[in-house]
Amino acid sequence: MQLFSTTVTDEAIARVVEVLRSGFLNEGDVVKAFEAELRAFVGAPHVATLNSCTAALHLCLEVLGVGEGDEVIVPPQTFVATGLAVLHAGARPVFADIDPETGNLDPQSVARKLTPATKAVIPVHWGGAPVDLDAIHAVCDPAGTPVIEDAAHAFGATYKGRPIGSVSRFTCFSFQAIKGMTTGDGGAIACLDEADADAVYTRRWFGIDKRRITPNEIGERTALIEALGYKYHMNNVAAALGLGNLPSYPARLQRRREIDARYRAAFAAMNSVRPLRVLERTQSACWLFGVRVERRLDFARALKGRGVPVSVIDRRIDRHPVLGGLTPDLPGPRSSMLSTSPCRCTTSSATTTSPR
Repeated sequence: MQLFSTTVTDEAIARVVEVLRSGFLNEGDVVKAFEAELRAFVGAPHVATLNSCTAALHLCLEVLGVGEGDEVIVPPQTFVATGLAVLHAGARPVFADIDPETGNLDPQSVARKLTPATKAVIPVHWGGAPVDLDAIHAVCDPAGTPVIEDAAHAFGATYKGRPIGSVSRFTCFSFQAIKGMTTGDGGAIACLDEADADAVYTRRWFGIDKRRITPNEIGERTALIEALGYKYHMNNVAAALGLGNLPSYPARLQRRREIDARYRAAFAAMNSVRPLRVLERTQSACWLFGVRVERRLDFARALKGRGVPVSVIDRRIDRHPVLGGLTPDLPGPRSSMLSTSPCRCTTSSATTTSPR
């Protein structure tokens, strides 16, 4: 039994074959079509696709001018890419604590960590469950600190009736292979501001905005590069996968939510297994189902003995020397947390994580 399964629809396969037979595999009209569908889905005026969510996070920091001597606040409960993107920008990741009831960034801890050197805050919607964005913005907005949502787990989640992607200045998505919505590998940035979007479109392809530069009759591009850019764009093959997988994603997401509700009902009467709390007026993308347990290893062994696979997903990333080592003012594990991922409608998969 696999921990995760990848959904590739027949429509996606047909679209990829069409692209392969066309011979035009690089970024083109298929990418533009996918971006248009994503804009409608997440409710953002601008969406730029990229080759990964890691690239998306780094590009947002670059657009904001984050660099040496700057600080970016991130949670320790996330995949290491969240912190590494800060290092790629030349800045220092500063770890704020998480709320052990939700697994998400604690706004009060963010407030304590803010300094004049803080140039951005990256809350992670862990497992697909939305962060308390109102509380995060209440801390960040008065200080003029931009919020970059790491929504790698949260494509399709909603916050108080609004799709994740339509709330903050930047929202970064992942379409990596094991995500509920996949392009094989890929990511996207949803932007609310046109100037931000222009900077993202330009920097994602070597500093040239291909939307506005048309080659002349001999294929020459006359644009002069004014800012450092990267090879972060998505190609037509990945976009074709996305276009084919997106139409059925809402139905798959609904099925995951049904499984999530079944888990919560089953665990409601168990004091020893406490599901992570999802905020009121939000809907999770249900990529993971998190629970808190006192004897994580024993619990995981019991699951494994019943045919439920067990693995580690996200341990606190501030333990890595490259990210500075354990943050001394974070209190450490209060209990153990285990998460299950209902990637298939008939089974659940288990992974282990550590909060705080």
